[in-house]
Amino acid sequence: MPRFSVIVPVYKVRAYLHACLESVLEQSFTDFELIVVDDCSPDACGAIIDEFAARDTRVTAVRRTENAGPGPARNAGLERATGDYLIFLDGDDTLTPGSLHAISDRLKETDEPDVLVYGHARTFWTGDTVRDPGAGHLSEEGAAPFRLADRPGLLEVPPLAWNKAHRRDFIEREGFTFPPGSYEDIPWTYPVLMAAGGIATLDRVCVHHRQRRQGNLNLPPLTSRGPFDVFDQYDRIFAFLDARPELGTAWRPPMFRHMAGELTQIFTERDRLPRGSRAEFLRRARSHYRRHRVPGTRLPRRTRLGYVLARLGAHRTHRGVWAAARLRERAGRCAALARRRLRGALLQLHYRVQLRLPVREQHAVFSSYWGRGYGCNPGAIEAAMRELVPGVRTAWIAHPRHHHTIPTATRRLRPGTAAYWTALARSKYLVNNVNFDRRLVKRPGQVLVQTQHGTPLKHMGLDLQERPAAARGTDFATLLSNADKWDYVLSANRHSTLVWERVFPASYTTLEYGSPRNDRFQRATSADVARLRESLGIPHGAIAVLYAPTHRDYARSQRHSLDLARMLRALGPRFVFLTRAHRLYDAPMAVGEPSERIIDVSDHPSVEDLCLASDALVTDYSSLMFDYADLDRPIVLHADDWEAYEAARGTYFDVRDFPPGAVARSEDELTDIFTSGHWAGSRSAQLRRAFREGFCAYDDGRAAERVVRHVVLGEPGGLPSAVPLEERHPVPGGGPRPDRAPYSGLQHVSQL
Repeated sequence: MPRFSVIVPVYKVRAYLHACLESVLEQSFTDFELIVVDDCSPDACGAIIDEFAARDTRVTAVRRTENAGPGPARNAGLERATGDYLIFLDGDDTLTPGSLHAISDRLKETDEPDVLVYGHARTFWTGDTVRDPGAGHLSEEGAAPFRLADRPGLLEVPPLAWNKAHRRDFIEREGFTFPPGSYEDIPWTYPVLMAAGGIATLDRVCVHHRQRRQGNLNLPPLTSRGPFDVFDQYDRIFAFLDARPELGTAWRPPMFRHMAGELTQIFTERDRLPRGSRAEFLRRARSHYRRHRVPGTRLPRRTRLGYVLARLGAHRTHRGVWAAARLRERAGRCAALARRRLRGALLQLHYRVQLRLPVREQHAVFSSYWGRGYGCNPGAIEAAMRELVPGVRTAWIAHPRHHHTIPTATRRLRPGTAAYWTALARSKYLVNNVNFDRRLVKRPGQVLVQTQHGTPLKHMGLDLQERPAAARGTDFATLLSNADKWDYVLSANRHSTLVWERVFPASYTTLEYGSPRNDRFQRATSADVARLRESLGIPHGAIAVLYAPTHRDYARSQRHSLDLARMLRALGPRFVFLTRAHRLYDAPMAVGEPSERIIDVSDHPSVEDLCLASDALVTDYSSLMFDYADLDRPIVLHADDWEAYEAARGTYFDVRDFPPGAVARSEDELTDIFTSGHWAGSRSAQLRRAFREGFCAYDDGRAAERVVRHVVLGEPGGLPSAVPLEERHPVPGGGPRPDRAPYSGLQHVSQL
């Protein structure tokens, strides 16, 4: 008997059915049966189902002789299910990688409850992904399993059959089945939750629910009056409560509130009801309100007025109030836009006034990554400036959610405020690793330092003119206008200097002083490393591998090319992965099934801390490899899509020919590199030495000092010279130390 029976009703989803079924069959958890029910679909769905059933014995094809909708189709799957738990999935949706493993683990942790509720995300045809609105109720904290009475907030989770795992013997014992018609999930979900003896939650996105451009068309065209089915569905819920008086007392008021909200929403949404049917819908709503009303039940404010008008049968009044509300909402948006424009105009007037006032010689303003927080090269320079320049007053521009990263001695500025514009107008020193606001007026007496944020492997600046996928509408005239404001550009190495001066042609001075953000690597101690590892939850004695892939210009969403949980099973218990998504993605990295040895660090404010805490780096084409090489710790490249990446973005050299360590071209190769020990072997050390000679000559821990002494203190002569590589001793990692070959002065290839 399998652990899960995954039931998929299918109707007119041939364009999406392959992805749906493959998302189930490719799960790392394999103890399941997949029951696919063809609801007499007129397209190629039947042939696709037969194809999958022929190649995988876990697939069972079920044919219906007439189209009846998803409810009866699911019932047909229920009749053939043999698994311990039932999982439903629509034919155009997908399971996320590792979800069955996560569901199975959570069921074991919570003593095999009757129902497990898990999260989902809506995926739009535009490529956007949005987490379900009820995710806040899926916390795994507290006792589990529990009854619905212990956590009634679960009723606010969307009432769907496919965001739950149902214990089959519980469903059969209670006799639950799906009704015909639209809104069939409602009379299934609420009675199941109310009757369940044990419920648990899993705070994880397990389903991607497709939102199609023209709406979800997988529902069969039963009738144009489909919205009227909602009345019968709520009648079924109240009939269930009538038959179970022990449940009716507690749950009739919440069900009445949900019904009132649902009916109000259907009535007020544009194009939800067939033309000419609003009056009839309101009459039926009034009848249902009166029939199922529970005296004393308080309704939410957003549905209270609609309920009262519906109860009175005031159809035209209801429409008038609805139209007035829409007009008020539109007027509010226009007023808000007008206020924003007025505020913007006043701030620009304020800025123009500030530009006429004297520059403050001892003031410096910093920012990085478009206001994301304190760090990178500007952060290192800000700290050095406070240390080396007496009386200097520094300020940092960041969005409020990042203000906690800013040192207490540094003033915090929020973008778009009067204080922000004052700082830009009157601070002598402006330091950023990207560009400031394009409206910045660079005035005489101000000094703008462009620090950049890494050694370029991928094409940058004017080189993107021939790479439209990467340029994405870049205004190259604005790009050059911004470069004309720069007084100094920092360069970590000769390679960077040659690139910056060609792709950002302007009259600035290049400071080839090293990368200030890497100064910490030469100054950190073993105690610092131990503290960082403890704060991240890295087990003592573990080998921590930082996995940090870069952004893909040829893909809209985050690319997931490694199943780290699978890799960890092969590597053994000593290894831990720290996963960091690229900053352009606003979501953590999905890495397959969850594991205590996979620690997501995407939101950690300091990538330098993560480098210090780890023992090795796995990346693809991220510039982080140039920084990590300063630590002289193992680096492994996973270059499985080099041709696609190079074609879309363009690169300055083939990193596979001059890598900082071993190179893998597939997940299996990457696993072999670690299991064989090549990741820390003598050949990897030899490659790393050559790489460091080419790109790390100036990263000796004093780059920020050199910048401050040159730019602020006016000491271009007599600056600290770079410490030779063989004399540097960066702090080792906190895990078991790989063997290090002694340093030998390998020469770097001259063209790099």
